[in-house]
Amino acid sequence: MTGVVDFELVEPNLYTFGGTEAVDLVKPGQILRTTTEDCFGGGVLTVDDLPSKVCERFNPVTGPFYVAGAEPGDTLALHFAAITPARDWGMSATFPHFGALTSTHATPTLQPPLEERVWQYDLNLQAGTVRYAARRADFAVELPLDPMLGTVGVAPAGGEVRASIVPDAHGGNLDTPELRAGTTLYLGVNVPGALFAFGDGHARQGQGEVCGVGVECAMRVTVAVDLIKGVATPWPRIETDHQLISIGAARPLEDAYRISQHDLVSWVAELTGLDRLDAYQLVSQAGRAAPGNVCDPNYTMHAAIDTAVLRGAVAYGGAHRRLRGLAATLW
Repeated sequence: MTGVVDFELVEPNLYTFGGTEAVDLVKPGQILRTTTEDCFGGGVLTVDDLPSKVCERFNPVTGPFYVAGAEPGDTLALHFAAITPARDWGMSATFPHFGALTSTHATPTLQPPLEERVWQYDLNLQAGTVRYAARRADFAVELPLDPMLGTVGVAPAGGEVRASIVPDAHGGNLDTPELRAGTTLYLGVNVPGALFAFGDGHARQGQGEVCGVGVECAMRVTVAVDLIKGVATPWPRIETDHQLISIGAARPLEDAYRISQHDLVSWVAELTGLDRLDAYQLVSQAGRAAPGNVCDPNYTMHAAIDTAVLRGAVAYGGAHRRLRGLAATLW
């Protein structure tokens, strides 16, 4: 272990990937500890605080962080050792022109826009629950607390600057619940230093994030950082103790699905030595698919396969296991 980097977030001020100078340096093998704000930048405090009235921008991320030695063509490995709510409450909302079941600029309809409405969720960190309470009915239920980060990414290629709400090959607003503590995210490096950032904490989120907003919550985040030299990663990938997951982002949703499945088939073929059609057949029978979000400028889908069926194949030279061991030195 070569050290711990503690970064204090003073106020949320980054809303893009790319085009911004690094706020700190992290070396491969180090652990970064910091905090993130919720997608509202902490501006929605009660159910009467309509985001359109109290927020100028949405989806701030913490960073970017410069990774020593990172160059285009490398892969950045981020192992999220801990993602813990920084508050005992979270907020969610519906918006007039945002979400999967309302009229948007890309899918206009003649129906009136949805009402903008806010919900507050009470978090019981000891019990591990999130309390949903209806706004216009006497109905409440406890849901499992499942903290995650909705947005993680690096600077895009070609000098491009992307809004933090957009998911694509560089990462960004992936909104996949699998991006929880204990997972390792792999991102292709596009610029010197990688310039990674993350935020958009959710106390929990359903697959697809159908209304466009999870249970938004500020988070305390601990992440172990590593660099895999000379290995490119075309789309964001996640490794857990038992799964490999490829993520695709595009519109329409079927293209995001195809991207994720294509990447997983290619990954499985590389790890097992199977030819492409044999890998295609294996993923077809053993794989699973689920949406991340179906509301952002690009949609996200993930394709997953259990590592048990890959007969001992090891991804990225065992980076996930190595980083999990590094993170364990903190506890």
